[in-house]
Amino acid sequence: MNAMPSKDLERALVQGLRELRMPGIRNSFPEMAALARQESLSFERFLLALVEQEQQSRTNHRNQRFLRASDLPREKTLDQFDRTRLPAPINHQLSTLLEGGFLDRNENVLALGPPGTGKTHLLCALGNELVHQGRRVRFYHCRALVDALMQAKRDQCLSQLMKQLLRFEALIVDGLGYAKHSPEEVDVLFQLLAERYERGSVLVSSHLAFSEWEQIFQNAMTTTAVIDRLVHHSVILELNLPSYRLEAAHQRQNAEQSRTEAKDA
Repeated sequence: MNAMPSKDLERALVQGLRELRMPGIRNSFPEMAALARQESLSFERFLLALVEQEQQSRTNHRNQRFLRASDLPREKTLDQFDRTRLPAPINHQLSTLLEGGFLDRNENVLALGPPGTGKTHLLCALGNELVHQGRRVRFYHCRALVDALMQAKRDQCLSQLMKQLLRFEALIVDGLGYAKHSPEEVDVLFQLLAERYERGSVLVSSHLAFSEWEQIFQNAMTTTAVIDRLVHHSVILELNLPSYRLEAAHQRQNAEQSRTEAKDA
């Protein structure tokens, strides 16, 4: 190889790495080259360090892309979730779910319990962790999901939307049962759940027990069919806990009362 001034060499490297779409190596090779000279690394060790930088860069970019596509609430992370409120068996179940193996088995996760018990936060925290493992996750409020399905049906592209949603390993449906649905809306929601049966995981939160799901699906046969598909391969998290929102409100009220009493003393 012909000798090349160091500045020209660096420019050629940057240009070549840009054309090869290797931003991890492009951004790190000056620092890594200096380290290689300082520690007398072999060519192979230096090359491996560059490859590892590129792999990490691509992983980070992929995860950021998956996170944007997921539409998950960014604030509902595992770090912000108070796992001490969970009973030990559910905490253990959550630890197992965080490993991600249930997605490989196309298992569902059903979080049931009264309002304010952390169902949404738990599923979103799980979803965020799965995204950072390189899993494709999509979050919907149930009402928004039904609206999207109905719009696709009106546009005669429902099958295309179903296929798009199947690309996600986990589909989170939050707040099943809060909104009333027309028979046509129930039909498209049932079609989606049937389409994903044993082909992709569905993570559902609902404040209604299974015995009350007929309120959602409006007839016994459809209700039984939906529950059968969701429960067949599933993990059920029964969050029969006090409302954390009420607890937080009481804590704020008590703190304010304490401040008032301190001022009056």
